[in-house]
Amino acid sequence: MIEQTSELEKKPVPTLVGRLKNMNLKLLVMVVAIIFIMLLFSFMTEGSYLSPRNISNLFRQTAITGILAIGMVFVIISGEIDLSVGSMMGLLGGGAAILDVWFGFPLPLTIVLTLGAGLLLGLWNGWWVAYRKVPSFIVTLAGMLAFRGILIGITDGTTVAPTSSELAIIGQSYLPNMVSLMIGIGGLAAYFGWQKKHDLKQKSYNIEVAPSTPKLIKSVLLGVAILSFILLLNDYRGVPTPVLLLCLFTLLGTFIASKTRFGRRIYAIGGNIDAARLSGINVDKNKLAVFAMNGFLVAIAALILISRLGAGSPSAGNIAELDAIAACVIGGASMSGGVGIVFGAVVGAFIMASLDNGMSMMDVPTFWQYIVKGGILLLAVWMDSATKQKR
Repeated sequence: MIEQTSELEKKPVPTLVGRLKNMNLKLLVMVVAIIFIMLLFSFMTEGSYLSPRNISNLFRQTAITGILAIGMVFVIISGEIDLSVGSMMGLLGGGAAILDVWFGFPLPLTIVLTLGAGLLLGLWNGWWVAYRKVPSFIVTLAGMLAFRGILIGITDGTTVAPTSSELAIIGQSYLPNMVSLMIGIGGLAAYFGWQKKHDLKQKSYNIEVAPSTPKLIKSVLLGVAILSFILLLNDYRGVPTPVLLLCLFTLLGTFIASKTRFGRRIYAIGGNIDAARLSGINVDKNKLAVFAMNGFLVAIAALILISRLGAGSPSAGNIAELDAIAACVIGGASMSGGVGIVFGAVVGAFIMASLDNGMSMMDVPTFWQYIVKGGILLLAVWMDSATKQKR
């Protein structure tokens, strides 16, 4: 026993350089990219880009793409793709606008019907992919065309407006300053409490716990970042409701991906579908659930979109699926399946929204915006392929 203890004491302690080498390289690249984008556009707009008002607008833009990316990253992790989310969002938003403007439905009923329709459309895509064995590329490409056609048909090709002031609450309201601070502090307290409980549980099973000092530094930095973010948004009008919804679905998606059997099964299916099937996983059922969840999140994004616009438009959601896919790939998801994280997809959505916002402020022509975003998507996929070849 004494000899074992002495050997443990002689074991070298990991250096700071060693810890840095173990950091997620893709996450580090994304952070550097965000800092570069912020500094570049701030310089080009003489500081207007980093004003509280524009930051608030930037995060509201991120909310829609971010929620789409959360659903999309689960689809990509499972080894599939969904090209229909943009048209589906337009159709669901147009339907919600019709219920609100033409028929005067109360807000709760409009929300329930829209979410139910999103779930059904997701199930429709998933049924063809999982049980009819039609490639998801073809199924969702057909959906992209069909949903857009249905939208144009039900709206007669006209904009449905103006939506009610009640519906505007979803996408245009802000949390009171004190409420947002209380939510932020309460969320941090819950996270730190869960972290402490997790460490105590590991100790009870004699599992080695990470050193307390780096963990404390990480917690302090996280707390400062979140509270600074809230104070910055409060400096304008408060935390936008869509941003709160994005944060809630990011936490929920992260929990599903990392802490549930369903999440682990999705990674297993995307990593090796034959091995997953042989291990007893119901592949078809889980893929159906992934597409259903994606449709539900598309419905959330649709409600936010028409609430922000104050109208349902036949062109709403045009090529939004490309932004969602790009956000996932930039965030570290692999198009071959089995790899990706929810937080990375949301950060990727923020990068895409930052580029859109900055180039719009600089009055960059639309065709150049498409070229830049296409180039970034190509670069992100190339980096994923190069990393995979090295492994």
